[in-house]
Amino acid sequence: MNFFKRNTGLLLRFDDIAPNMNWEIMDKCEKLFLDYNIKPILGIIPNNEDEELLAFPKKENFWEKVKQWQSLGWEIAIHGYNHKYSSVTKKKDYFNYGGRSEFFGYSLEDQTLKLKKSIKIFKENNVNVRSFFAPNHTYDLNTFKALKANGIFNVIDGYGLFPYNKYGINFIPQLFFKNIILPFGIQSTQIHVNYWNIKKYKDFETFIEKNHRKIINYNFALSKINNNLGNLILRLFSEYLLKFYRFVRVKF
Repeated sequence: MNFFKRNTGLLLRFDDIAPNMNWEIMDKCEKLFLDYNIKPILGIIPNNEDEELLAFPKKENFWEKVKQWQSLGWEIAIHGYNHKYSSVTKKKDYFNYGGRSEFFGYSLEDQTLKLKKSIKIFKENNVNVRSFFAPNHTYDLNTFKALKANGIFNVIDGYGLFPYNKYGINFIPQLFFKNIILPFGIQSTQIHVNYWNIKKYKDFETFIEKNHRKIINYNFALSKINNNLGNLILRLFSEYLLKFYRFVRVKF
């Protein structure tokens, strides 16, 4: 039982954090996390140009808020550059999600420059970053090369039951679009508060109240990087199951 307890946990990954967003719900989540001493990872869009997000209210002191979150031990990650999609993957992206992409399909030079501009904005606002996750989960091998060229070696995406290292990048798996805690394994969830109403927040609040002891922080997730054979088999098996599920869901 102690072994399972030491190797089970969920990292809360928040997507699409930007000056213009659903601040009513985000403020509620912040208070909830302070109450339970939860430290999520927040994906910040450094130069948001997404028209859907720009329709939300704007927080004028946004970067001060980001620095405050980081001072609390919350992990700040790069979530793309401007959150505008151009290329279409047709499921040829690295994780086979498909759909439109901000990174997949671009040259190594273009992706490296885009990441360099992203990191520059964080530095100008005195925010340290060491992690990345791409909008719409879409990457190619050039994305990983561009990340390493910019000193970023952690990605919060992928398959498997434990974090692993590949191509010189640490991957923390992100398996589901709902808040699910598996009985074994280390993974991250995916949360889009900009689509939430009060009812969805209340459901999340209930989930946290019931499961807060199983919520982990980013450093704990990184400490569980495992490249042994058993983890490789579990990773391949989970990838097969999730891809098959998506196929069946689309077909039927």
